[in-house]
Amino acid sequence: MSGVLYVASLRAHFHTPKGVVHAIDGVSLDIAPGRALGLVGESGCGKSVFARTVMGLLPSYARILPGSELRFQGQDLLALPARQRRALCGPEMAMIFQDPMTSLNPVMRIGDQIMEGMRFHLGTPKSEARARALELLTEVGIPQAEQRLRQYPHQLSGGMRQRVAISIALACEPTLLIADEPTTALDVTVQAGILDLLQREQRARHMSLILITHDLGVVAGRCDEVAVMYAGNIVEHADTAALFARTRMPYTQALLDSIPKLEQPPHQRLNSIGGRPPQLINPPDGCRFAPRCQYADAQCREALPPFIKDIYAGDVYDGDVSGGDACGGQVHGYACWRPLNSAPASANS
Repeated sequence: MSGVLYVASLRAHFHTPKGVVHAIDGVSLDIAPGRALGLVGESGCGKSVFARTVMGLLPSYARILPGSELRFQGQDLLALPARQRRALCGPEMAMIFQDPMTSLNPVMRIGDQIMEGMRFHLGTPKSEARARALELLTEVGIPQAEQRLRQYPHQLSGGMRQRVAISIALACEPTLLIADEPTTALDVTVQAGILDLLQREQRARHMSLILITHDLGVVAGRCDEVAVMYAGNIVEHADTAALFARTRMPYTQALLDSIPKLEQPPHQRLNSIGGRPPQLINPPDGCRFAPRCQYADAQCREALPPFIKDIYAGDVYDGDVSGGDACGGQVHGYACWRPLNSAPASANS
């Protein structure tokens, strides 16, 4: 346990009239200071539930199961009283939500919304907080920042509202920033600007960042490492370059194949992943991707695969180190009985 955020065997279930939904079912992550993690997966795989679990924003019908570990800078978040947990949200941890129109207060001026966290958490005097709010709006690229401070969210464009949401998240200088699909409702050119802004701020402030998205193309070049999520669990996790160069999990490869390629001829049919994600009230016994996987066999359908960790240095893979020490190398983890590129390279091969 060495990171800003340490997660081990995290399970969050929703108790509904139809049964218990296994929304998060054994997630383990360790996010180092100043690192950017891309959390990738289809809609409904549990990405946003994971983010809300970290922030303490789960609904009343959710339950975090015994044995789950969730630590922020060594503090056990699951054992903290609600008041202390709330005190961390803003100055230590912050979150940018998918839709700024619903996360911003429609009857509160932009300037007051940016100032609110600074005044509540840091006790910043009003004049100083206003000056800082003006500085933040300028920093995130909003023109006529002085005028925008006095406006309401409905008076701004979608891209500007998202920049305001980023300003609010950055106002108290958090150590960890979670961006939950921050470009979902924006057009492509605005998306690129928002993602570049997040990357620039993360690096300038040396923040840890979790960038949640369904698009592997978004994390390429913007994140240090990528964790691929499917049906409530992590199915592959590695440094970004290693994951793209040597994909192990068929689901990750399917996500990559679904990204349009510039070299493809026009009007060509896009690739898609066949079938549907599993129903999480009664998840299958085996690999949850097996019903949609072209490589699945009887073992895949009957037994849940363990999370294997291969150690590598550059392009050299030295085999399974599950439960062991990486000994200075980097780790590429995956949960698959029939991994792609399954013969690890070695110094002797």
